[in-house]
Amino acid sequence: MSPPIFRIAEDLPKVIPIFPLESAIVFPRGNLPLNVFEPRYLNMVDDAMYSNRVIGMIQPFLPDGPGEKPLIENPPLLKIGCLGRINSYSETDDGRYMINLRGMCRFQIVEEQEMTRPYRTATVSYENFLGDMKPVSTKEPDISRENLISALKTYLAANAIKTDWDAVTDAPMETLINALASGCPFSTIEKQMLLEFPTLQERGEALISLLHMDASGNGGLLQ
Repeated sequence: MSPPIFRIAEDLPKVIPIFPLESAIVFPRGNLPLNVFEPRYLNMVDDAMYSNRVIGMIQPFLPDGPGEKPLIENPPLLKIGCLGRINSYSETDDGRYMINLRGMCRFQIVEEQEMTRPYRTATVSYENFLGDMKPVSTKEPDISRENLISALKTYLAANAIKTDWDAVTDAPMETLINALASGCPFSTIEKQMLLEFPTLQERGEALISLLHMDASGNGGLLQ
């Protein structure tokens, strides 16, 4: 049986598997490649591939700060994540799964379910993010591509990072904003803040500010 194709947010599953992985954030219509090797998450991918192919990416709450190992196996979760659909899958000789998640719609956790599988599941709501599933607008956000690329050049030079400028120049603004928000080595907190901005316009403006702050050595939380 073919997996369902979700067209609108109202059709998305209300109970989803949860993958709490620090710094791994997928944005709506963005891509997140994952190298899955932990047994419980291999099990999650197996189940997803045999059902609707969706997984909810969300950040664990780490009170001791990013990079600190949680003291408990299942740490508390932040409230907002993003549902992704597996659109690429392969298995390595040593049993790992190489998958790509295509971001679909952000969600807010309503409550976690009692664990009946090796991984966590939760009831979620998409109510505040219905626009994530609407068709891509042909009208680009009112953000200067020139300003974004200028900020990116300064940021990459300051951090000695190279990029494919042809891809940057040709990418639609939504693709570019979400790819940079996900792919740049910002802190987990900064990426989460970018995810939670209600609109693409706000995310793009915040991204430009963040690129400038990090390039100048004054990186920190957006205000």
